[in-house]
Amino acid sequence: MNTTRVLIVDDEPNIVMSLEFLMRKNGYQVSIARNGTEALEAVEQTAFDVILLDVMMPDVDGYQVCRHVKTRPERQTTKVIFLSAKSKEADIQKGYDVGADLYIPKPFSTRQLMEKVRELVAAPTAS
Repeated sequence: MNTTRVLIVDDEPNIVMSLEFLMRKNGYQVSIARNGTEALEAVEQTAFDVILLDVMMPDVDGYQVCRHVKTRPERQTTKVIFLSAKSKEADIQKGYDVGADLYIPKPFSTRQLMEKVRELVAAPTAS
């Protein structure tokens, strides 16, 4: 059984629903956070393998969530994938600067996303 844990962080219910469906269909254990604050709380409690993270959220933005995850020693293996409508070069660069493993602009192909998630999960973590 696949015990890969995925956290979906987005304040757009339709996106959350479709991503949750996609991840569960592919056998992943899914948790949902509807904003940055919920995401930070979830990360405190659970070691996720992958976090699918929106940048623009009402309270704590995705950049802050990513930075928080990447500065926690016990979360170093967590892969962070930004899924964002912010697709300017500077936004994407900022995503990588705060530690993202991947930055995929919206709209994105779900097939491509699943391939990337599988790649990241399969990748040996550099220690």
